[in-house]
Amino acid sequence: MREKLLKILVNGCRLVVALTFIFSGYVKAIDPLGTQYKLQDYLEAAGLPGVLPDWMTLLMSVLLSTVEFALGVFLLFAIRRRVVTRMTLGLMLLLTPVTLWLYLANPVEDCGCFGDAVKLTNGQTLLKNVVLTICAALVCWRPRYMTLMMPKRVQWIVINCTVVFIMASSIWSLYDLPLLDFRPYHVGADIKEGMVIPEDAEQPQFESTFILRKHGKEREFTLENYPDSTWEYVETRTVQTREGYVPPIHDFSIVLTETGEDITEQVLDRQGYTLLLVSPHLEQADDANFGQIDRLYEFSLERGWPMYCLTASGENGIQRWRDITGAEYPFCTTDATTLKTIVRSNPGLLLLYGSRIVGKWSHNRLPDVEKIKKLENELK
Repeated sequence: MREKLLKILVNGCRLVVALTFIFSGYVKAIDPLGTQYKLQDYLEAAGLPGVLPDWMTLLMSVLLSTVEFALGVFLLFAIRRRVVTRMTLGLMLLLTPVTLWLYLANPVEDCGCFGDAVKLTNGQTLLKNVVLTICAALVCWRPRYMTLMMPKRVQWIVINCTVVFIMASSIWSLYDLPLLDFRPYHVGADIKEGMVIPEDAEQPQFESTFILRKHGKEREFTLENYPDSTWEYVETRTVQTREGYVPPIHDFSIVLTETGEDITEQVLDRQGYTLLLVSPHLEQADDANFGQIDRLYEFSLERGWPMYCLTASGENGIQRWRDITGAEYPFCTTDATTLKTIVRSNPGLLLLYGSRIVGKWSHNRLPDVEKIKKLENELK
């Protein structure tokens, strides 16, 4: 009876870890650039910005998602039970101290464990990893209790198919765009609606303490115990004690580079189509398809549609792009993090109707004029 209960416990823990790893690995794999940005945030928080080149953090992103997803599938099907359970426990023992650091130091608000699909606080992330570590330890303790799902002679098929599938998903998402878009700028999203704060939304709360001095000694007071006028005021310290409602889109703005004019409302309130070429950093943008971009700009002029390039690059980066591509469309300044969130491509293209996103493309799969016309007709 005891052994039977132990088998049920081990297999239950195995399913918890396997399904979590599969989900976590997959949402990372289909957004490798998003995982790369999160890894770079970690390095910056640790005081090591730029210590690794971009290609290395991108490779780490792909490998992390591949290992996580593969271990989840192997656990699910009880493949190579001893090796896989040890690797799983080793990974958890590596990641859990990192989440403890996140919880104590709070250098980043979201660990990125589940990409943009599910947001967890650092406390929730630590709790999740502690539970997963305990489950992984139990499974590693009794790997032979895991119920075999298939004969050993065919396990190699699942191993190869799993690795090929998850790596192909990452490669395709790098070439095109993430297969699933969990960000607030997905096709069909309304940017203006995403910026609205409901009237009954929870408001942030702040607590102020006052530093006062008397007879050379300083003390802290609040409004409730504020002393008489014999105390000398030194300073006020205000801390946020509770976060309020933060809209999904809270940092979107478009400022014309040449004039400094904020045209955000002008663009979003327009009753018609607008093309937005998005490039966080023009210095790193792929210019292989600039001819197609120029043709789309000419088409936008024929249709009377405005087209802007949104970038965080300065004058030198913009001028370099103009010299290379002959770009004549106006350039606008937008926050780099926002641009990376909008589209996982440098450059990428958005088609707006009013403030609603009706099309989004990678620079590798830019639409031709006929496709834009077809999309326009479908939306009428």
